[in-house]
Amino acid sequence: MAAAPVPEGAPAEQHDSNSSAESLDRLYPAVGSTKPPRKRTTSQCKSEPPLLRTSKRTIYTAGRPPWYNEHGTQSKEAFVIGLGGGSASGKTTVATMIIEALDVPWVVLLSMDSFYKVLTKQQQEQAASNDFNFDHPDAFDFDLIIATLKKLKQGKSVKIPIYDFTTHSRKKEWKTLYGANVIIFEGIMAFADKELLKLLDLKIFVDTDSDIRLVRRLRRDISERGRDIEGVIKQYNKFVKPAFDQYIQPTMRLADIVVPRGSGNTVAIDLIVQHVHSQLEERKLRWDMAALASAHQCHPLPQTLSVLKSTPQVRGMHTIIRNKETSRDEFIFYSKRLMRLLIEHALSLLPFQSCTVQTPQGHDYEGRTYSGKQITGVSILRAGETMEPALRAVCKDVRIGTILIQTNCNTGEPELHYLRLPKDISEDHVILMDCTVSTGAAAMMAVRVLLDHDVPEDKIFLLSLLMAEMGVHSVAYAFPRVKIITTAVDKKVNDLFRIIPGIGNFGDRYFGTDAPPDWSDDEDALST
Repeated sequence: MAAAPVPEGAPAEQHDSNSSAESLDRLYPAVGSTKPPRKRTTSQCKSEPPLLRTSKRTIYTAGRPPWYNEHGTQSKEAFVIGLGGGSASGKTTVATMIIEALDVPWVVLLSMDSFYKVLTKQQQEQAASNDFNFDHPDAFDFDLIIATLKKLKQGKSVKIPIYDFTTHSRKKEWKTLYGANVIIFEGIMAFADKELLKLLDLKIFVDTDSDIRLVRRLRRDISERGRDIEGVIKQYNKFVKPAFDQYIQPTMRLADIVVPRGSGNTVAIDLIVQHVHSQLEERKLRWDMAALASAHQCHPLPQTLSVLKSTPQVRGMHTIIRNKETSRDEFIFYSKRLMRLLIEHALSLLPFQSCTVQTPQGHDYEGRTYSGKQITGVSILRAGETMEPALRAVCKDVRIGTILIQTNCNTGEPELHYLRLPKDISEDHVILMDCTVSTGAAAMMAVRVLLDHDVPEDKIFLLSLLMAEMGVHSVAYAFPRVKIITTAVDKKVNDLFRIIPGIGNFGDRYFGTDAPPDWSDDEDALST
């Protein structure tokens, strides 16, 4: 948005002292440069699990849909809103009102309060006696803030520190944040760094009367942060008010929109929401599965695909598990046998190196040994977990992680709802397990999650008992270095995205549950 008219009222006069001007010249870019709006990249993040609202239900999630193009790269960048303003001006409340009014599934709120620097012992003592200035740019870790936002905009997961205001220190635990289509970054110094400003698509300054801010700060610090009234007032007069005059109020000139009266100004918030909606419309990407299916017809299967040899034994097991008359006990038994063969075939594709061992008879044997660091299995719940016993049976001390992906009934896109991955997974070879792959949407999202956790693409092995050609092409086209391993590939997917001739709903046949009327093969993992 170009420099916007203030919805109600005009911004207060800027501080005109020489010292203030000098500090601003050091921190901020020259005002008046009229650069065209920049285009950005997709992201998603939040200190708490993002809240997904639909017309039917409310679900807590910890991820986002696979907003990536056919090359596996981000198709659009997140729209990043910066919210600046004085302490207790109502920035968080305004951010919450924007999130509620936007009513889009993936909006995250990132607070600058998480990025206070680690204090020295002397600074800790000053903070305990209210003699440390937390309202100065030097109190914040801008390098970490900028690195975090940049990584989020690249679609990577990030770790965010948790700050304890009662002890003025960072906790040992860190939060994992993911990308979204809208990121709201709020803080008193949100506009106090040149590099940080470049990451913001829309800059909003929340302008609230100083008396109201003081009253709010007193109430907050006493009730939520364990302070006493004398300490709060002392800190306000010594640090908060001077810092607002010198470092915060002058940044109002950098804002695209000024919101007088903070959360009380519903007109300004409505205008902001309209603008963000228009930006999201320009960046919108919808998956056209029918077009994908048509595009992949008649294309040769990719070289990254490895299909288990169709021996009479394998063919016989497929005959049993595909037969709709097969009992549940037989279905489970022969599925497990097939899984074991599939896992062993996948392990044969791992990197091995030559080694020499000595036999009990004292002779050398030229053998082979796994050359990687570790093998980790990751199952896409719920059907994928049925493959875990087969992996454990042939791979000693294997680590197991789980991913739960469900389809949004309104958008038809897969969404990440639960994630548990072993630590330090980035150097492992990862066996990603799901029992059927139809369109490939769930598998692609699971791969994206692993990439977010820095697992190299060529160390990901996607295993499935049965795949459709459409799903194979989609995964291989998006992630050309991921190895795809299956026992059979069926050619067709019908209008409901069910594999033809297929195997039925694997999860329901295995667990003895009833399939919903609108199931598809990818939704074995999505209907839990």
